[in-house]
Amino acid sequence: MFQKATKKRQKARVALIGPAGSGKTYSALEIGKHLGDRIAVIDTERGSASKYSGDVADFDVVELGRYAPAEYLKAINAARDGGYDVLVIDSLSHAWEGEGGILDQVDQKGGRFDAWKTMSPQTRSLIDAILTYPGHVIATMRTKTEWVVEEKDRGGRTVKEPRKIGLAPKFKEGLEYEFDLVGNMDDATLSVSKSRCAALHDAHIKHPGKQFATALRVWLEDGVDAPPPAKAETAPQKRRLGDIQDADELLAWCRAESETISRRTGHAREQARRHIAQAAERCGVDEREAFAACGLKDEEVAA
Repeated sequence: MFQKATKKRQKARVALIGPAGSGKTYSALEIGKHLGDRIAVIDTERGSASKYSGDVADFDVVELGRYAPAEYLKAINAARDGGYDVLVIDSLSHAWEGEGGILDQVDQKGGRFDAWKTMSPQTRSLIDAILTYPGHVIATMRTKTEWVVEEKDRGGRTVKEPRKIGLAPKFKEGLEYEFDLVGNMDDATLSVSKSRCAALHDAHIKHPGKQFATALRVWLEDGVDAPPPAKAETAPQKRRLGDIQDADELLAWCRAESETISRRTGHAREQARRHIAQAAERCGVDEREAFAACGLKDEEVAA
């Protein structure tokens, strides 16, 4: 059962956290070009990364217009299939708070608590895709002000008062624990707040780049070869029709379920058509296309 622990060679998992203009994108590219030769960038910041193309680093980019975790997963797996040494995700916060992101999907479900039952698997699938990527990953995240509520004695009367305790990444609480190194960016200076690499523990580095990447690579390459990670799913495992938010995924679901739907009769068949029509409207798909993908007859589509 137990065996002697052996340190394995690994790939970087770095998170750069900071407000707009703090140097996250520039630093991610500067670090990335010293970790590997081929860089892929997932850009959610309206083309901001491409402004550094050629000047800071050469890289290939995909610009996301919608920020559902499924869109990130498609891009991550495309980078995997393309054999990129380094993947920069700029930024990961949009998967949480952007259009089509986790919070947006919860709002679309009426903000109900049970909506999180379908959102949590999406979050986990995205994190797993990052952790299993076969190259280095550098993710940037925006910050939010973090507060705690404390009880204070005010003249013999206990009152509750908020107190600012610092900045936290705009994403699900605890995400930083998934990364090997987390740094806060401010005025192009990286302050390491968490590091499994002892050489970079509590480091403060102005314009992090080659020196930072070299120290990180020495630590990453110290060990035996690790087995290649398993490929993450292209999309979260959401088989319930009501959970699907993406047009391509809806049509894929319809095709996969067409045999089952074609066997339904009466009320069950009509109910399936109604649910498919609702999903088509939600995902921006012509309901006739969705019906056809499900194998419904022409006269039923026209009904």
